[in-house]
Amino acid sequence: MRARVRVLGRSDLEQAMTLLNANPIENLFVLARVATHGLERLHLGCEVYGLEGDGQLRALVHAGSNVVPVNVDQDNVALFAQRIGPLRQASSIMGNAAQVRMLWEELSRRGSSWSRVREVRARQPLMAISGDPLVEGDPRVRVVTMDDFRAYFTAAVAMYTEEVGVSPMESSGSYRRYMQELVSQGRAFGIIENGKVLFKADIGAVFGPLCQIQGVWLAPELRGQRVSVPAMAQVVRLAQPRYPVQSLYVNDFNTRARRLYHTVGFETVGEFATVLY
Repeated sequence: MRARVRVLGRSDLEQAMTLLNANPIENLFVLARVATHGLERLHLGCEVYGLEGDGQLRALVHAGSNVVPVNVDQDNVALFAQRIGPLRQASSIMGNAAQVRMLWEELSRRGSSWSRVREVRARQPLMAISGDPLVEGDPRVRVVTMDDFRAYFTAAVAMYTEEVGVSPMESSGSYRRYMQELVSQGRAFGIIENGKVLFKADIGAVFGPLCQIQGVWLAPELRGQRVSVPAMAQVVRLAQPRYPVQSLYVNDFNTRARRLYHTVGFETVGEFATVLY
């Protein structure tokens, strides 16, 4: 099979969607972006490289601020790394754990900017739930509205800083706009009392019946008090009418969070990894 890696465009959309839909939970981040914006850089904001063999799209890499490999393997990883190049502009490599490791190692051999990392999260269980939660929900959890935005944004910044290790605040205001978008679309949930967010969770990527839950956070003073389990169960219940299949991924070393999601009813369906710069 003769294979080449090239930039994908509008004419490749059908094949790209077919490839992504082969494993929609694992590929949800890229699937949601491509379904919404297409493959053209002008609309998507980045290039998507595709491996074409015998006229068929076999693998691809979303090459934006998040580099995400799809169907990358030992036979094609060098071709993708060569096309991406030695100079890094991305802030992370994320996705299927085996593919992330392969691509990161290959890119690191080609440029030191890829090898100098802030953190490698090598094992992140990918979990999903497609039925009712196994426990009762906390009725205090509700859909957040724009009236709550100031308090919710404060909690979102705290969550991001704690989880990622750096603040999301920057001059362009993109993180604030992103959070405003989630809230305005009814994709943010929380317990808010006396103007303070006690618990929060967001729905990030969405496609058809699928969604990915992110940004789960509990106020530090409530941790260890059995608040998270019923709160998370209520998020699942509130999201179910729009998104019957919900997924998330969690660091393997975060045993408390893994136990929380398992108790709610999430099951492990794969493994992610993230390389942070």
